[in-house]
Amino acid sequence: MSTSYALTESTAFTVTHARHMASKVATDLKRVQRFYGDPSDMRIANYETELIELLKAGFLSEVTYGYQRNGSWIEPTLRYTAKDLQGMAANDDDPGKVCAGTDVSNASFCSFLTYSSAYYTASEATLAALHRVLPFSRGDSGEPGVSGYFSPDRTYSAGGQALNRQSVRSW
Repeated sequence: MSTSYALTESTAFTVTHARHMASKVATDLKRVQRFYGDPSDMRIANYETELIELLKAGFLSEVTYGYQRNGSWIEPTLRYTAKDLQGMAANDDDPGKVCAGTDVSNASFCSFLTYSSAYYTASEATLAALHRVLPFSRGDSGEPGVSGYFSPDRTYSAGGQALNRQSVRSW
């Protein structure tokens, strides 16, 4: 007689998963701060809160944090792209490997965010509730260019979701 077993796994994305991934982004930003002086602790905390809320709601497509000079991202800039793993596995890398020693003179620290399609199909009540808990509001602007290119280097994952990190590299 033979017996077979099937194992199914179901993972619901929770606020704990969102906090786990957002804390890794905050750690990256603390390293940028240590090397370059920005962003402030308050801005890092606000970015982390924003990221938790957007991840939890499924409203994040992509967010970029870094330095701009002449309207283009320069090193050290980090871009995080949200991805639904759809049952696949992904690395959950440690944060780090932020480029040190780059010239950021005449550059300013900025952030640019793109919402997911779920954001644009959400009800007005849902969006109003979200914007009440966000630490700041974002304006509308065009996406900055890049001086160099984005290179994939880290993945942070939890609960069936991932943030794929890319860093700006110079030509």
